[in-house]
Amino acid sequence: MKYFLLACLLTGFLQCVCARQLHNGEPVQFSFSNQRLSKDEVLLTVKAVIQPGVKLYALDKVSEDVPYSSFLFDTAAHTLLKGTVAESGKLHEEKDSVLNSVVKYFADSVTWVQKIRVLASDSLLVKGSINYMYKEADEYKPAEKPFRFFIQPQTIEMASSGSALADKSLWWIFFSAFAGGLLALLTPCVYSMIPITVSFFTKRSKTRAQGIRNSLYYSSSIILIFTLLGFLITLIFGPAALNNLSTNWIANLVFFAVFVLFGISFLGAFEINLPSSWSSTADTRAGTSNFLGIFFMALTLVIVSFSCTGPIIGNLLVLAAKGNFYGPLVGMFGFSLALALPFALFALFPSMLNVLGKAGGWLNSVKVTLGFLELALALKFLSNADLARGWRLLDREVFLSLWIVLFVLLGIYLLGKIKFHHDDDLPKNDFGLPYTSVTRLLLAITSFAFAVYMMPGLWGAPLKGISAFVPPMGTQDFNASAATASYNTALPAANPGQTEEDRPVKYVQQMKIYEPEVVTKYGMVVYYDYDEALAAAKKLQKPLMLDFTGINCVNCRSMEAQVWSDPQVMKRLKENFVIVSLYVDVHSIDLPHNEQHYSNYLKKDIETMGDKNTDLQVSKYGANTQPYYFFLDGNEQRLAPEGYGYDSDVQKFIAHLDNVSKNYMQQKQ
Repeated sequence: MKYFLLACLLTGFLQCVCARQLHNGEPVQFSFSNQRLSKDEVLLTVKAVIQPGVKLYALDKVSEDVPYSSFLFDTAAHTLLKGTVAESGKLHEEKDSVLNSVVKYFADSVTWVQKIRVLASDSLLVKGSINYMYKEADEYKPAEKPFRFFIQPQTIEMASSGSALADKSLWWIFFSAFAGGLLALLTPCVYSMIPITVSFFTKRSKTRAQGIRNSLYYSSSIILIFTLLGFLITLIFGPAALNNLSTNWIANLVFFAVFVLFGISFLGAFEINLPSSWSSTADTRAGTSNFLGIFFMALTLVIVSFSCTGPIIGNLLVLAAKGNFYGPLVGMFGFSLALALPFALFALFPSMLNVLGKAGGWLNSVKVTLGFLELALALKFLSNADLARGWRLLDREVFLSLWIVLFVLLGIYLLGKIKFHHDDDLPKNDFGLPYTSVTRLLLAITSFAFAVYMMPGLWGAPLKGISAFVPPMGTQDFNASAATASYNTALPAANPGQTEEDRPVKYVQQMKIYEPEVVTKYGMVVYYDYDEALAAAKKLQKPLMLDFTGINCVNCRSMEAQVWSDPQVMKRLKENFVIVSLYVDVHSIDLPHNEQHYSNYLKKDIETMGDKNTDLQVSKYGANTQPYYFFLDGNEQRLAPEGYGYDSDVQKFIAHLDNVSKNYMQQKQ
């Protein structure tokens, strides 16, 4: 019997210990949840589980001398609360002999609920704390429990034109990659391999048909190898990671370093080669018969030519990072298709090999020219990082100065006045004097002309042709144009119908340096905060134009320079619309504490302006490309069923603006 009693006591002791551990030693354990009740109402729920022997005092405040619990919400949530916190559970009421007063408490559990107004399309982070009092044994103890409710949108309204934009982006990547493949053919590593490889197949094959078949196998293997590389990149990184690379300042610094490395390599400082063991292994396998042997011959070409094709492939991966999930796959297919075409064509028409000529100094000149272009593009990525972080290291005039110097040096090189390690002497004429070919002269003229074109930009000229690539005018320290002399200090001039009170204020000074040329040149009024712009649109009774853009968005600058600047477009934008530019890549501006929240779509806390605008575009409009325009009325209802993406057709954009204005007037009536 005594052993039975001992076992019972031990079991009871273990249960108490386990119960205490399950609650992590806390006298009150809290759990939090939220539930949407309607399209504009969410229920916040807090459940408190109380350990035996503990009394948790209720919210009911009997008097100042009696312990009670309370909820404290952050200031941002106060205007959204509907009613007060309600509690439910087995409420006890007794007179406390120590306090000599009646107290109300819970001894087992209690549930608190609070209703809050949140639209179904919105996301919100509700913060606060529970200040509660409890009694354990004979001790009265205060405690605090912070809480965070992440309220997510109920549905996503996907933009129906998103797939069209994706298709357009993929086609652009494909053709850009195809052009890169054609460019790679002119490098010494690849060009010199074409006649050797094709001749090998035609001599190895017993019949012409067999030679053509083997060459097609070879070309297909090249495409397969590069496309497989694109597939692996897609599989490893996925769409979100690649898209973020294009605006991430660290990624842009990495791209800058890669482009500088490849540029210096193309100038002849060193060669970038894969391990020689890879080439040896592939070459050994090439002796295998049929398709497998031909595949390893193609792999050998890929590895051996990497010192020339590697920099171009690296650039294509950067390009693909600005696309969607299939960007690397499509890019590598386009590149390999252009690279494989000569092998198939020359196999079909062997006599065409005579037109290739010998691989000589002109191929190295192509390589050096690419090196100068690599260095110029490297500065673009450094500028992206500089703008994102606000370092002001590469302002507009500094950027233009470096580009001018690079293209002047390129022109001098093409004239034969600068020589690098692998360069041959210029050919000699009948008198034994070196001369410059007409092709090199024309390329030199183009390079010098481009440098001269950029020079007025040092004094504030708009340089419309390259405005999408250079830093914004706001970073220019000196501007000789009288129209923009007060650019850095003056607030925007009012558009028709606007008063001083209607002009944008929020973020104006911080965003001034990022304003594109078209905004300052035509005196446009642009807002940078959605709520401020919506309030202005309601007051002015004009449609609201959401301009999802980015400081490093090339297509955005191109759209503004080619379409917005048209007089008819500009007239409509200034007179008929309230415009808010929502930059998705500005992370140097922190949001006020009451605007910070959690995004389930981005899987992160929204703490900066760029995060907020990205979350708005993804969660509410189902798009994640820039530029992208949406048009709303004062009640945030769309005035066009679809968004409007990048399209350089001026008349099409005018028709879209007129249709939006027409729909707005019909809704008002």
